[in-house]
Amino acid sequence: MGNPFKPFEWALGRFSVDMGIDLGTANTLVSVRGRGIILNEPSVVAVKKETGEGLLDGMAVGNTAKAMLGKTPGNIEAIRPLKHGVIADFDVTEKMLRYFITKVHEGRHWVKPQVVIAVPVGITAVERRAVIHSAERAGARRVFLIDEPMAAGIGCDMPVTEARGSLIVDIGGGTTEVAVLSLAGAVVSTSLRIAGDEMDDSIIALLRRQHSLLIGEQTAERIKLTIGSAWPMDQELSMEVKGRDSVSGLPRRSTVTSIEVREALQHPVHQICDAVRGILEEAPPEISADLCDTGVTMVGGGALLHGMADAVAEYLGIPARLAEDPLTAVARGTGIFLDKLDVFARVLASDEDQ
Repeated sequence: MGNPFKPFEWALGRFSVDMGIDLGTANTLVSVRGRGIILNEPSVVAVKKETGEGLLDGMAVGNTAKAMLGKTPGNIEAIRPLKHGVIADFDVTEKMLRYFITKVHEGRHWVKPQVVIAVPVGITAVERRAVIHSAERAGARRVFLIDEPMAAGIGCDMPVTEARGSLIVDIGGGTTEVAVLSLAGAVVSTSLRIAGDEMDDSIIALLRRQHSLLIGEQTAERIKLTIGSAWPMDQELSMEVKGRDSVSGLPRRSTVTSIEVREALQHPVHQICDAVRGILEEAPPEISADLCDTGVTMVGGGALLHGMADAVAEYLGIPARLAEDPLTAVARGTGIFLDKLDVFARVLASDEDQ
């Protein structure tokens, strides 16, 4: 108020596209008012090791950078700047956000959009400020933070503003978010640092232990997506895997089955189920009564693991369903949130609240 830059900022704002960002450990999705989700790229940035400077004029981000993971020469590094849903590298996160903001605005660098960013429920006040400052330095005029489960609930069109309990489980790359939502807030929630990345690690360990084969993250992820499961399949599968022999050090192939992979994934799957159970035990009885019927709604890339909903339903004894288009639920929620900023004002954490 009375700030001489306000009219200038407002003018820049008129030419900017407000955007919602699902800033994930594995992937970042961007939603724009009226256009839906327009970007979905891996959260990876390629930089020069000595200077920390972005490659290709800062455009080696997302798909371009992910292709370099595990294959870079000594002077180049492909970095995933978020670990377990929180910023591990501020400079690189800023580069990534600037890339997304510039890409949405078709290369215009002077824009100042309002940005809504979905963050894990468990992050600290310091980590929240870090996200806000990174977005502001990347060019955002105003930054709002929304908890991922709330964004997912809004994106799935769940009755999150009503006096009714909704249980959402968001299994991402770095964290699993579990929350019971009611009256536009989280009644109980938790953030578990076990999700898609831990599943990949379990597959890497399986191949090293049982096949003496060393593989990278991208190969482990491909195995998980192709033959991974949390529940027995109607027809068990197998696939050929290529990697490095841990004894001879030479390239080699091996065949791995879906049964082996399911056994390897049992530990992370059970930990996720335990976290959901813990939240259900904390929820007030009235809310528990609502959840008997509505059950669990599952979103996020990890929820797409074959039979994940079946495993959760069996473990908890209440219905579990996969949301429609679970990968984009959080990003869709940030977009709806932007459209209805006034309605959701109560669940905002904006830069002014910090």
